[in-house]
Amino acid sequence: MKLTFCLVLTLLAVASTACAQRYRPQTGDILLQSLKSDQSEAIQIATKSPYSHVGVVFIKDDKPFVLEAIEPVQFTPMNIWIKRGANRKYVAKRLVKADSILTKDNLADLIETGKLYLGKHYDIYFNWSDSSMYCSELVWKLYHEALDLDLTMPAKLSSFDLEHPIVSAKLRERYGTNVPLEEPVVAPSALFDSKYLTTVYQRK
Repeated sequence: MKLTFCLVLTLLAVASTACAQRYRPQTGDILLQSLKSDQSEAIQIATKSPYSHVGVVFIKDDKPFVLEAIEPVQFTPMNIWIKRGANRKYVAKRLVKADSILTKDNLADLIETGKLYLGKHYDIYFNWSDSSMYCSELVWKLYHEALDLDLTMPAKLSSFDLEHPIVSAKLRERYGTNVPLEEPVVAPSALFDSKYLTTVYQRK
């Protein structure tokens, strides 16, 4: 009897811990994952990070969607977004003091600004223009334009590890011999390291 009682208590404790760790997405959360592609591998190597893709959570009709720059920029149901990632692993980041920053008006600005990017083509060349978007550029510009908040500072393409054979091969494929080393870039890794964000969930 005592053994059964202890087992029940243990199971209840495990269930309680699982519930406590369950992620509850909020509009404005930033999700990072890695994808199963050659480009993803090159980005991870160049940035020395396990993350190669990023998007922003929006709650619509009580359901979580991820605004992401794929082809084209779109809202993706969060469960589909997670399944697309390598081993379904992802991390959720949230603004420090989000409750005070993401006021009703600021959330409305974030939502309206996000809609402006819908339908833009994915930028395979990682140019710092608004005509097309890559994933971390979309997230950075969304916060910059809606909240006047720069989550990190763009870095030159030359600041990343471009010498690795996998990375250099991908660069030659995209640019030939004219790699834009001075182009400003925001990498998923820079968003992960942003001092303005804190980790609220990580699925390992």
